[in-house]
Amino acid sequence: MITKKRLTAVLPLLALAASLTACGGNGDTGAAPGAASSGSSAAPAPSSSAPMATESATESAAGAPFGTACSAVPASGEGSFTGMAEAPVATAASNNPVLSTLVAAVKKADLVDTLNSADGITVFAPTNDAFAKIDKKTLDKVLADKKTLTDILTYHVVPGRKTPADLESGSFTTLQGGKVTTTGSGQDYTVGDAGVVCGDVATRNATVYIIDTVLMPKK
Repeated sequence: MITKKRLTAVLPLLALAASLTACGGNGDTGAAPGAASSGSSAAPAPSSSAPMATESATESAAGAPFGTACSAVPASGEGSFTGMAEAPVATAASNNPVLSTLVAAVKKADLVDTLNSADGITVFAPTNDAFAKIDKKTLDKVLADKKTLTDILTYHVVPGRKTPADLESGSFTTLQGGKVTTTGSGQDYTVGDAGVVCGDVATRNATVYIIDTVLMPKK
């Protein structure tokens, strides 16, 4: 028979055990469904959506053309940045009015197929104004000499798609065989003696940096 004194000692122990069981039940079985559901659904939402938003923003900014001469590129059509991205590099350049002299030189050197079939290259493409810096007599002589013209044009091409980060302090072997060096940061880059006036332009098989001076290979 339990005495009143023993009962008094046992009751607090039973109360403590009941309290511990209740706490454990809430965590293991979800005794409070509303609170558990709210906590489990709300917490993952920010962590899953935030990275997606960051990735999307990064992707949209990546590879965006930059430079003062980019405004001269048509806003739409085959010669626009969107149109150029869908064509191989020589074809893309032929659709861009600021590169018409370069395209004429590429055709004279029979390099259209060579450039269009290349798998991942970077082209430093002189503008019409860049060719205009060369006196007409010298330019006509170069255009008439296929070997010299080919050497000059292939000196403007390096293997691999180079990013602006690659150009910050770069030294690349060109298809002509000579070396070309690059420096810069942000949106200000030089390639040899030339300045980049519209950079990071994508075509189907190449990355193009439009430059303001024709590069001449060292003899």
